[in-house]
Amino acid sequence: MAVREFVIYLDEDQRNRYRHRHEWQQGRVTGFRIQYEAFIAGRWHPVVRYDTAHGQPHKGTLHPDGAQSKEMVSGYSNADVLTIGQRDIMENWMRYRAEYEKEMG
Repeated sequence: MAVREFVIYLDEDQRNRYRHRHEWQQGRVTGFRIQYEAFIAGRWHPVVRYDTAHGQPHKGTLHPDGAQSKEMVSGYSNADVLTIGQRDIMENWMRYRAEYEKEMG
């Protein structure tokens, strides 16, 4: 099994980042975790995550109060959901941050 990990900063101030980890074997993605994190009030907060932690690809939205909402992504391969998640985070991180900060009060 091979593993690839990296972090991409999404803005010049480096207050928003995309954390990526995926594993593959024989050309197939066997597991992954990608996460949007925002630096707010002196610490990093995980905001949106796509992963295979529960045996099926899903999207998790994390909230400042510690609650999480999960949305299962059915009918797609791990590789497909990895791509969907990457695109979603890259295109929508500003909205996700604004919603998270609004929930913080």
